[in-house]
Amino acid sequence: MPIKILIADDHAIFREGLKQVIATTVNMTVVDEAVNSQELLSKIQNNDYDMVILDISMPGRNGLDALVEIKSIKPKLQVLVLSMHPEEQYALRAFKSGASGYLTKGSPTIDLLDALHKISLGKKYVSAALAESLVTNLNENNKQDLLHSLSNREYQVLSLIGAGKTVGKIAEELSLSVKTISTYRAHILRKMNMKNNAELTRFVIENDLL
Repeated sequence: MPIKILIADDHAIFREGLKQVIATTVNMTVVDEAVNSQELLSKIQNNDYDMVILDISMPGRNGLDALVEIKSIKPKLQVLVLSMHPEEQYALRAFKSGASGYLTKGSPTIDLLDALHKISLGKKYVSAALAESLVTNLNENNKQDLLHSLSNREYQVLSLIGAGKTVGKIAEELSLSVKTISTYRAHILRKMNMKNNAELTRFVIENDLL
């Protein structure tokens, strides 16, 4: 029986490319797709899959928030996060939210197939680069403690502020209200013990979070 995979990504061309890659394997098949978190969670609630390939940046609800919900609905469902964001930005958060693996979209096809294979066996997939980064950063506890105090959505807003985007632009990109983004910003400033966007941006740049 082939492993049944659902792809959750809002880019149709990328989904088609993934399906072509997965079609080269003998024991996996893409049986469903979702373009946003709401559709994803609805399908998981009503259908049975063996694995989900999940993007972080989808319209509306953050992919990591959706991941937490996925694990509450079906704790044993394996999830590979496949994102444009570098591993040092989101990988650790993804694993803490319940992911079985994390891979960037620029990774070689062979790495994707390796990740899918390991996860299908019930194992975790961690790239060599991420493993090395985790070991290197073991002593940077203060920075990590600050970042871990943020929710997944707050962390996403922090990254966008650091990229120089305005509250209005962030609200538009995440399909949220300006008031909601302003609230997230206030929470971030309080938790990070900072006063303004300039301090947040400097922190993001100095710690390679872009």
